[in-house]
Amino acid sequence: MEIQQINGEKKGQFEALDNGLQAGVLAYVWAGPGKFIIDHTEVNQDFAGKGVGKKLVMATVNYARENKIKILPLCPFAKSVFDKTPEIQDVLF
Repeated sequence: MEIQQINGEKKGQFEALDNGLQAGVLAYVWAGPGKFIIDHTEVNQDFAGKGVGKKLVMATVNYARENKIKILPLCPFAKSVFDKTPEIQDVLF
């Protein structure tokens, strides 16, 4: 599975691709310099239960760490991953 980032001036997303098919997407909105809000995570039904959503959150965390960005997870799924995974809470604002 490959995860790609599409980053725009005001918003962006991480896409999980499996053999060219979109397995899932995590969308975010920039909330100023150095921070963004995760507002939506969605996994294609064909990939449900395979950890796609968590992989998207972890890719987002890695990006945030590499670029010194803070994250506010408003999406209920992303928030639950942060709540259950203390080792990634360093990127929260």
